[in-house]
Amino acid sequence: MESNWTGRRCLPGSGNRQPRPSVGTLHRLAHWPSRSAVSCRDILGSVSNSRGGSMKLRVVTGVQVVLRLAICLAFIGLVQLSLSAQNGPIEHWVGTWATAGVLSPSQAPAQTPAGQAPRPPSFNNQTLRQFVHTSIGGERVRIVLTNTFGTRALAIGGAHVSLRDKGGAIVSGSDRALTFGGAQTTVIPPGAIIVSDAVNLTVPQLGDMAIDLYLPGDTAATPSPLTIHAGARQTNYVSSTGSHLGAPELPGATPIQSWFFLARVEVVAPDRVGAIVTLGDSITDGYNSTPDTNNRWPDHLARRLAAASSSMGVLNLGIDGNRVLMDGAGVSALARLDRDVLVQAGVTHVFVLEGINDLGIAALFKDGPPPTPAELIAGHRQLIARAHARGLKIFAATLLPYEGTVIPGYFTAAGETTRQAFNQWLRTGKEYDGIIDFDAVMRDPAQPTKILPRYDSGDHLHPSDAGYQAMANAFDLALIKEGLREAPAAR
Repeated sequence: MESNWTGRRCLPGSGNRQPRPSVGTLHRLAHWPSRSAVSCRDILGSVSNSRGGSMKLRVVTGVQVVLRLAICLAFIGLVQLSLSAQNGPIEHWVGTWATAGVLSPSQAPAQTPAGQAPRPPSFNNQTLRQFVHTSIGGERVRIVLTNTFGTRALAIGGAHVSLRDKGGAIVSGSDRALTFGGAQTTVIPPGAIIVSDAVNLTVPQLGDMAIDLYLPGDTAATPSPLTIHAGARQTNYVSSTGSHLGAPELPGATPIQSWFFLARVEVVAPDRVGAIVTLGDSITDGYNSTPDTNNRWPDHLARRLAAASSSMGVLNLGIDGNRVLMDGAGVSALARLDRDVLVQAGVTHVFVLEGINDLGIAALFKDGPPPTPAELIAGHRQLIARAHARGLKIFAATLLPYEGTVIPGYFTAAGETTRQAFNQWLRTGKEYDGIIDFDAVMRDPAQPTKILPRYDSGDHLHPSDAGYQAMANAFDLALIKEGLREAPAAR
């Protein structure tokens, strides 16, 4: 394709003045080397065949060649400088930590019936200090806050990031104040997220970060659902009254066991670094693992990748009680795929462990008939198609055995039949880019419909710390290494 902005038209005094090129035109010229080549060829001369077969050569003098070539190269250089000044250096952002938000009402009944969730906390002129465990490191960091399920705007009176020391304390000198579009305060509209500006901070691989949020308002005064991740398996803290951003330790700190308003932490990484998102339910979320120890199976996977010198973000998007086809504890996997998975910075791979709650919760709560094998498979095929449409590799795992679970009514013979059929489809269908046979790893050879006792947390449904470690050990790292593609364009 010939460029509309050839070298000849750049010459002053040519008698053919052209309008100033738009930024889009400059961008195309700067990034299409073939167009620059056309321009310089046009400057230096051209050869054409006459109708009779003779050649006619148009030659310019040596001085003209040098002059015109210099002008051409100078123009291209100015284009690139202009773009660099406008856009700044291109940074490749990759997620180092993420979680999936769910809706929590801001107010609960005064008397909470036995067996129901306790009243969710409210915040009033207080500072939250929340800890996250990184999977990869970097020198620049930003965070993403969420008000996805809120029906009213959420005021953020300030936010800081730092490195964790011990307990609820932070490392001296590591505290960094965050801004949002240059402002220290922000408001997150209902249903929205907000991305902070980047700050310089050396974030360690497999380290703990602290994120402080000051909430100046009373979240209970204007009732709106809170966006939380209930099962953090991580002790966080809420302060006494006031802003205590960056304090060595929060005064009057009260422990809480959930993450509030946090969605993602991202770092600048080399272009070849990507991220794998683990989409799942309570087994991916680490239910019954030891709190404050990062013993979820994706945590163990991150440690394996680090030990193998494979720098790759591992992002845990598991939700306790989540299902593929229907909402319940969080929206369904199909409904949240775009928001929780495809949007992650630097994502290159997706790993799915979902479906056991489609069988057990439907039987337990009777909110619809349990899915047939064909229906569950159809849901997974949609996950595959949508990930592939984004150019991502997507893997899955067989569903773990669950007979004997202590949850009354959760296990049924019909559910077990569907689990077996679904697992067989995974093993033989070859529709996912690869599978990990967690069923084979976790089942008791003497009773294949039950979890092996040494991997059982005690409820006969969720693994123990040792079981989560075994799951991560079963993950074939070659699936990631062989499928790693060029990193997506920086966002």
